Amino acid sequence: MAAAAFGGLTPGWMTRAWAASWPQRPLRLVVPYPPGGSSDIIARAISQPLADALGQPVVVDNKPGANGNLGTDFVAKSRDAHTLLLCDTGALAISPSVYKQLPFDPSRDLVGVAMLAYSPHLLVVHPSVPANDLRELVALSHRTALNFAVTAIGSAPHLAGVAVERATGARWQYIPYKGGSQAISDTVAGQTQVLMNGMLATLPHVQSGKLKVLGVSKAARVPLLAQVPTIAEQGVKGFESGTWQGVLMPADTPAPVLERLSRELIAIIRSPQVRERLISQGAEVYTQGPADFKKFFEAERKRWAAVVAQAGVKIE
Repeated sequence: MAAAAFGGLTPGWMTRAWAASWPQRPLRLVVPYPPGGSSDIIARAISQPLADALGQPVVVDNKPGANGNLGTDFVAKSRDAHTLLLCDTGALAISPSVYKQLPFDPSRDLVGVAMLAYSPHLLVVHPSVPANDLRELVALSHRTALNFAVTAIGSAPHLAGVAVERATGARWQYIPYKGGSQAISDTVAGQTQVLMNGMLATLPHVQSGKLKVLGVSKAARVPLLAQVPTIAEQGVKGFESGTWQGVLMPADTPAPVLERLSRELIAIIRSPQVRERLISQGAEVYTQGPADFKKFFEAERKRWAAVVAQAGVKIE
């Protein structure tokens, strides 16, 4: 039975009987970013429970580069039903609008398996920055040069920063990195002053006092930072952004494999042990199966295409 992907079909020889014996060897869970970011944290939280559920080892493989596109291209071209991609699906939806040429088409070459979690962005600064809210930060940006660390040009945190900059009249220089963990490290070190990044990877540095949080990019305040106002509360009406972690596979993966893997992933992420671990770090368990994942992805792709066009962000 053929499996509909974002755009592809499963070859006829991959039958339901074949899929019943899946997996037949260890699985590779590709994270297309450096270690330490939100996707990497979630990958390592689910890898052992997934191995236990499927009866095969699950190896987390970090393949960073080109804002996640190198690792994503590797998975899109793997076509072996044993290679998975865990990434920020919002960033993946942005890439077709930001990059003039991609070696893959996410809507054609990949299929969503399961959405797992959502983590709002935190707007943070180095503790030495003399600003305690968004208004003060905007005012400071007119008096002092500020470097804004971004996980990569064209990433969701970058475009969120652009949206805040345009809405408030702030002024800052964007400094691109190869991933969230590196952007965090340089902001902690004071080499950059401002950062927007997923709460899951950023909250520990706020709790340790190494970073100062000025706002949360969510409609309502989050319980772990109940005293911190949202960016919408601070004048950017309706503003929301964040990272959405999900698992995808090559488009020709058989439907029975997608269905089984989706069930296992959603059960694992909803399990008390994993759920509580993620919630304690600032992520929300947010699950979707393949059909809803596809609708979400296409909606995000259209939404971000409009933002990218307005901001004029393009990469060769």
